[in-house]
Amino acid sequence: MLSFECDYNLGAHPKILEALVKTNMEACPGYGNDPYTARAKEKIRAACKREDADVRFLVGGTQTNRIVIDSMLQKYEGVISATTGHISAHEAGAIEASGHKVLTVPQYDGKIKACDVEKLVSNFYAKPTYEHEVFPGMVYISHPTEYGTLYTLKELREISALCRKLSLPLFLDGARLGYGLMSLDTDVTLADIAELCDVFYVGGTKVGALCGEAVVFTHNNAPKHFFSIVKQNGALLAKGRLLGVQFDTLFTDGLYFEISKNAIERAEDLKKAFADKGYRFFKNSPTNQQFIILEDAKIKELSPLVRFEIWERVDEDHCAVRFATSWATTKEDIDALYRII
Repeated sequence: MLSFECDYNLGAHPKILEALVKTNMEACPGYGNDPYTARAKEKIRAACKREDADVRFLVGGTQTNRIVIDSMLQKYEGVISATTGHISAHEAGAIEASGHKVLTVPQYDGKIKACDVEKLVSNFYAKPTYEHEVFPGMVYISHPTEYGTLYTLKELREISALCRKLSLPLFLDGARLGYGLMSLDTDVTLADIAELCDVFYVGGTKVGALCGEAVVFTHNNAPKHFFSIVKQNGALLAKGRLLGVQFDTLFTDGLYFEISKNAIERAEDLKKAFADKGYRFFKNSPTNQQFIILEDAKIKELSPLVRFEIWERVDEDHCAVRFATSWATTKEDIDALYRII
C-alpha cells in the first residue's frame, strides 16, 4: 500500500543508520557530552550563522514544545498561538498539563498576524482586573504551519519586532523546518530565523532522523539550568550520542537541505498529479503537505489502496485530506499514486 499519511512513516536516512552502526561500539560520555553531539552543535551554529547560539537536543516535537515553553514562562504566564497551532490543537493539552494556558489568536491559513498579538496583549492590560487572568508571556508560531503554509520574511520581521517591543520571546516550531527552508516560494533563510526568533528548533524526526529535534537559543537566552530542567521532565537521554550522531550526519555536506528539497520536488509532482486529474485543493501549500478536497465516496474508494489523513470536513459530502511527501518519497511513489487516482 502507498503511504502518504505523514512525513515520519519510515525509519531514517541510510547515512544516519550507517553512522549509528559505525559509531556503535565506541565508548562515549553520556548525556550529550560526546564528540558527535559537540560537532553537531558546531555545524548547526554555522548553518544558522550564530556562533553564540546555544544548541540542545531533545527527542520529539511535543516534548520539545512543552519543555521549551515551560522553561521560558513564569508560572502565571501563557503562550500565544494560532487557534490551529500545533500546541493548541494537536498535543493533547501537553502545554496546559505543564501549567500554562494556550492563549489563541485568529489564524490565516495557519499563520498569525502581529496586529492580533498586539490586540490581545493590549486588551489584557487594559482590564483593571488583569492580575486575575493568565499573563501573555510568549508567542508561538510554526514554519511551516499546520496547513503547510509559510511566513514571509516581512511577516516574520513584523512579529519579531512586536515581540521585542512587548518583551515577549518568539518561539518558532521547526518540526518541518527543512521543508519550509527548501520551498520554492520562501524568502526566509535559516539565518533569518536565527536572527528574528529567540528560540526555535530544527526538526529531525520528520526530516530524515529516527528521532530528534535540535533546539536553538539564539540570543544567549537559554533558561538557567536548562540541562536540569530537561532531566526533571524525564527527557534527558543517557545515550545522548544517539541524537548527536544523527544531527552530525544531517548537517554534513548539506544532507538536511538536500533531502528536504526532495520532499518539495515530490510534493510539486503530487500537486500536479491531482491538478491534472481535476481535483480541487483545500489550501495552496508550498511545502510537503498537500490538502485535497475529496468526496466521501472517493475517500472510501481510495482508502484500501493508499494511506492519507482526513483533515477536516468541508461540507456534507466532502472532506479535506492531507497527502504528505517526505525526504524518502520517490518519483515511482508519485507515478503509482497518479495511476490510482
